[in-house]
Amino acid sequence: MDQGSGRRPRTVQHLFGGNSRTSVVRCGVASSDLDPRLLRAFTAVAEELHFTRAAARLYTAQQALSRDIARLERALGVQLLTRTTRQVALTPDGERLLPHARRVLDAHEALHDAFRAAPRPLLVDLNSPGLVHDRVLARARELAPEQELMARYESGLTGAAREILAGRLDVSFGRYGGLPAGVRARLDSHFVRHEPMAVILPDDHELAALPEVPLARLAGTEVYAGAGNDRTPEWTDLAARLFAGHGIRLAPPAPLAVGKEEFQRIMAKHRTPVLAVTGFPPMPGCVLRPLTDPVPLSPVSLVWRAGLRHPGLDALRAAAGEIGRREGWLDRPPGSWLPEDEPGLPLTRPGPAG
Repeated sequence: MDQGSGRRPRTVQHLFGGNSRTSVVRCGVASSDLDPRLLRAFTAVAEELHFTRAAARLYTAQQALSRDIARLERALGVQLLTRTTRQVALTPDGERLLPHARRVLDAHEALHDAFRAAPRPLLVDLNSPGLVHDRVLARARELAPEQELMARYESGLTGAAREILAGRLDVSFGRYGGLPAGVRARLDSHFVRHEPMAVILPDDHELAALPEVPLARLAGTEVYAGAGNDRTPEWTDLAARLFAGHGIRLAPPAPLAVGKEEFQRIMAKHRTPVLAVTGFPPMPGCVLRPLTDPVPLSPVSLVWRAGLRHPGLDALRAAAGEIGRREGWLDRPPGSWLPEDEPGLPLTRPGPAG
């Protein structure tokens, strides 16, 4: 019983979504949340004061509109409208509800507009500064200037995939096929390009004078490819597959050199060639030489969490496709090398000969 009134609480039946449930009403207000659809129906009738016009405004049947009004009245435990064959009028309770209903509907619409008009920023991992991923991002920003595409630079798709699945990152670039099958099953990808691979050498290395370095010239040599870095095993695996057929040894694990100055110091001290791609930015004291005979290719994809929907992601995919078509990123040079049975690759599309 209500304290101080001696009256028992009234019970009303709610019929939302076809499921009946009973709620206790105190002082005319239901304990459960009201469906905005019912408030929208009431507001249309209150403003039109005509069921046929209100039903047309809401693109619904008049019978369905009448049911919604009845459900709202039962939910609130009051009569909101009086209806005769000639007119519809608001009761005092209907007059009292109308401004509240309008405020709720305005807030509801504002919530939807906020997420339609301004999705949250999209965090994009570009791996390393100066790679072609920067160009994809720059073009995506031109295609969708109203979106906030935030860049960060962290090496390695394996590490990025962990953060994508944990919700700390949205998109990254890298070798999708080098991820474990269980991880790939929770991601989506868009193939971006076949990126030719290269080697970074000290500028006084015996092979530095060559415009290109045949893989056979590295036989018996140790080449660093990120061994031991838990963020980049997909890159180390790609290198191991390439080196296995050419007598090249993987250099042992070493601390990651961060920054150009540290990279230059480590290269000058240890003089170990480093596996890279032809788009890798210049490093002081070093030269970048494409690898040939055959030309090894690194498959690069755009990778994101399965089910992600964001206009910034759409812009990234469009930008990658636009640049790729213009510059032949999907073309595979004749006689080039790719890892066998690599998941996530497009259908073979041979490039121009020569």
